Amino acid sequence: MNIGAVIGYLNKTYGYDLNSSYYTYIAEWRDWWTGFHRPFHHFVEMRQNKPIHRELFTLHMGKKVCEDWASLLMNDKTRIDAGEQNQVFLLGNGTERGLFDELAFWLRENELIERAFATGTGAAVLRFENMLVQGGAVQPDENCRICVDYLTAENIVPLTVTPHSVQDVAFATDTVYNGKTYTYVSTHRLIGGEYVIRNAYFSEEAGELKPAELPEGIAQEYHTGSRTPLFSLISPNIVKNFYGGAGLGVSVLANALDQLKGVDLAYNNFCRDFKLGGKKVFYDQSLVQMDENGHPVTPDDIMQSLFFQLGDGCDLGDNHPITEYNPSLRVKENIAGIQAALDYLSLRVGFGTKHYQFNSSSIVTATQYNGDKQDLVQNAAKHSIAVGQHVQTLVRALLWAGKYVLGADVDPEAPVTVDFDDSYIVDKETQKEQFRQFVIAGKVPLWYYLTRFEDMEEGEAKAIANESARALGDPYADA
Repeated sequence: MNIGAVIGYLNKTYGYDLNSSYYTYIAEWRDWWTGFHRPFHHFVEMRQNKPIHRELFTLHMGKKVCEDWASLLMNDKTRIDAGEQNQVFLLGNGTERGLFDELAFWLRENELIERAFATGTGAAVLRFENMLVQGGAVQPDENCRICVDYLTAENIVPLTVTPHSVQDVAFATDTVYNGKTYTYVSTHRLIGGEYVIRNAYFSEEAGELKPAELPEGIAQEYHTGSRTPLFSLISPNIVKNFYGGAGLGVSVLANALDQLKGVDLAYNNFCRDFKLGGKKVFYDQSLVQMDENGHPVTPDDIMQSLFFQLGDGCDLGDNHPITEYNPSLRVKENIAGIQAALDYLSLRVGFGTKHYQFNSSSIVTATQYNGDKQDLVQNAAKHSIAVGQHVQTLVRALLWAGKYVLGADVDPEAPVTVDFDDSYIVDKETQKEQFRQFVIAGKVPLWYYLTRFEDMEEGEAKAIANESARALGDPYADA
């Protein structure tokens, strides 16, 4: 997608003064996430005045780092509570699927966090199929379908940035419709106290966007009648030390590029030592046989590259006509170099120095883990603030859409809480025992324990807790 052309369209249409310079950083961060940054990983060697194009071996640690952050921050242990009335709509009730299942919420959110940590920013954007629009305003219709697009920094153009949030934003993606590729631009702008959403399709010609007809079922413009944004942005909780890109975050890899290079250089040396470390057998020309075309024939046809010709066959004297050479593979030295490079990398991306260990063979307790990995614990807590705010904003948008677009019986104003899995600090069994003691001491209600550790729905857990209390003679069991 040509982000420069998209920004040119926005400047011309709305009178903005945006520029695309920050997206150069984003492209580089994305390269390191994919595992190939051409200026670094591609090089040219000359052989007989002919260029030989080669690539460095790579461990693809940029992607591994982002995968690990996503696994820590959004997984199947993450819990979202939006009130009992809304939980059925979001999570289902055992017999009917909830909205999260329809949207593959947990899977897509995990993917979004990985990509957002790679490129600096991610977005979940609501869109609707078969939405009922009358007079430019949205009307509730149970036949409408909610969809969520998950986008990354190269698809996001902040338009209005306040001290607290991104208020107005444009989202641009490449899409294929009827076999042709178009650029789809959707702007979300707060106008007169309500969000106005405008959709446009373009074809690209000579680097410029040419307007194209919208596909059937997509409204050109509609008013939501609400200040609730139908998008939610997420960025790593890192203070940005790059100029430009107002409203966009910074990649978790941005300040670790030298360390990523160090890892790949060490790994490349490790692989090249093995590639170049095969046995070499040098033999004198007097031992060479020629085929009918005058080409030399080596004594062994299994690995002809192991044999080299020396001398001219005269005056061998006491010299050995066959000499064997076994290059050192330097395995220990290379492994130590890779481990050192990984230690520096894991420190720079917030995991501490011991996150990636090839020689780890012992099991540590939760207390030891907490003490040894303070960097990971502290940074995970810091990032969870940003992820929690993102999820809360998204859930509120889904609840708003449920009520005002689908006509569902939900409460968009209900408080939303996000409970993150912290088993990387305290193992689940230890945590379960701690909460069991809290229940016995009366510090935590039994129903909360059942929902958190026994995977019960809130209503079922409260019913069991009340029944248990009545059995024990508690007069306030149903209070």
